[in-house]
Amino acid sequence: MPDITIRESQQLVDQWIRTVGVRYFSELTNLGILMEEVGELSRLMVRQYGEQSFKESDKGKEIADEMADVLWVLICLANQTGVDLSSALEKNLEKKNMRDHDRHRNNEKLEG
Repeated sequence: MPDITIRESQQLVDQWIRTVGVRYFSELTNLGILMEEVGELSRLMVRQYGEQSFKESDKGKEIADEMADVLWVLICLANQTGVDLSSALEKNLEKKNMRDHDRHRNNEKLEG
């Protein structure tokens, strides 16, 4: 599959939900699911990059797949609430560029 844009991702998820998934879960249900998915991603990250060891139940799980699960549910929430994630990300980058253009460069904690 060729690279897809964020806008195309929103369209693909919406099409899948309406054809295979029957309908969207409620926004609050999806918020709960998003938290669960972030927790699953966190669990793997802590085991791979932190001090915790892997458990048998962690085997076969991949960080990329967990990130995709997080992205999927976030896209569902965006679709449900009328958020164009492409536009939102562009605006957010502009905000960060204006607000933080020197902040990190001047942060002595980030040196070296």
